[in-house]
Amino acid sequence: MIALMQLLIKYALLEPFGVQITLDGIGITILILATICIAAAGNIINDIYDVETDLVNKPHKVIINKSISEKTAYNLFIIFNFIGVGLGFYLSHSIGKAPFFSLFVIISVLLYLYATYLKQSLLIGNITISLLVSMSLIIVGIFELIPAMTTSNKETQTLFFKVILDYSIFAFSINLLREIAKDIEDIDGDYKSGMNTLPIAIGRERAKNALTGLSFFPLIGVIFYVVLDLYKQPIVVGYFLLFIVGPLIYTSIKTYSASTKKEMHHISNMYKLIMLFGMLSLLLYKYVILY
Repeated sequence: MIALMQLLIKYALLEPFGVQITLDGIGITILILATICIAAAGNIINDIYDVETDLVNKPHKVIINKSISEKTAYNLFIIFNFIGVGLGFYLSHSIGKAPFFSLFVIISVLLYLYATYLKQSLLIGNITISLLVSMSLIIVGIFELIPAMTTSNKETQTLFFKVILDYSIFAFSINLLREIAKDIEDIDGDYKSGMNTLPIAIGRERAKNALTGLSFFPLIGVIFYVVLDLYKQPIVVGYFLLFIVGPLIYTSIKTYSASTKKEMHHISNMYKLIMLFGMLSLLLYKYVILY
């Protein structure tokens, strides 16, 4: 999904409008590879530290010490991080923006801190991982738009960067809701591991009610976005209503009435689907007059 989001930003949003961009096909490929390698490393270290929790929550999906040894997993973690950060170093220097390299290091460090420490803290881990998801979108704008910005095209570059920022905020909010839904789903294993997630801190029922309330924020945000920016484009409005607003309303209702682990898993998957439909809406921007 990360690779798809980054490709859509470049080829569905930026290139069709003739925006001044920096990366060619090889450049965007390197950026995608760097991002997904660091994300893969983050998933691996997360699996290593989640073995005890996963044995309770999802024993059939445990990989560490079953399919591969912990030592092999650590080696893969180091290899993927090395490749991702190395590609980020090369790309940053190839476009003459060496300081951009620090983004890959920061993301890598935060993923490690999330897996080893932050995820055990109330909401901090949820917020951190959601910020990193949103950062996978913003980084495309940083590498594509900022190096190509001049005094003559600054207004246009800024406009498109704001569109990317809007989508990153959407990705952050949906992922945050999904993280909370997963915490409610996985409360038993998390409690056994001594974690302090929202449902453990305030109880499953209160956490579910909090999730229901929070779900209205992206819903209201999307509705305002459609009303203020897209109302003249009936095809785009129809898409947003059918594939984003509708599923958000459905998920909010299901969250309020959910009472089982299976229902919370369904809600978690719904948020993943909503995120996907949100990103696919970029394909419709050729029908939208942005400037």
